[in-house]
Amino acid sequence: MDIKTYKIDKPEEMNFILGQAHFIKTVEDIHEAIVNINPGIKFGIAFCEASQKALVRYSGNDEELIRLAQENAKNIACGHSFIIFLGNAFPLNILNTIKNVPEVVRIFCATANKTEVIIAETELGRGILGVVDGVRTNGIETEEDISERKEFLRKIGYKF
Repeated sequence: MDIKTYKIDKPEEMNFILGQAHFIKTVEDIHEAIVNINPGIKFGIAFCEASQKALVRYSGNDEELIRLAQENAKNIACGHSFIIFLGNAFPLNILNTIKNVPEVVRIFCATANKTEVIIAETELGRGILGVVDGVRTNGIETEEDISERKEFLRKIGYKF
């Protein structure tokens, strides 16, 4: 077995969700789940099929986000993995709905951080072992850090 890493290729502030599912209709069901939350959310989805033609299946409503999803999925190339890129929403807005899509098995990460995917490759194929999401922790937050965190959450509208 070989262990490899792949760095998610995306604009710095762009959010994405990386997960695992189990059926070819995953792309359609995730698409429907997102637009049922809010039809105005911009997104692109790509899903790596694990049998038959083993293609990258895709959907979405924004050409650039679809292209990003296709390219990252093609490079990850792990069966039954999916990636969703978001344009004008945070993963928090859709994460529980995505988790409740019947085909979804797990979520590896939901982030805008720089991310590396840890991949195992065997004679059979490739699978995601996990992710490195962001940087190493530097310490415990101070009172000033707490104040900054609370101010930021209010600034982006998640706390009042």
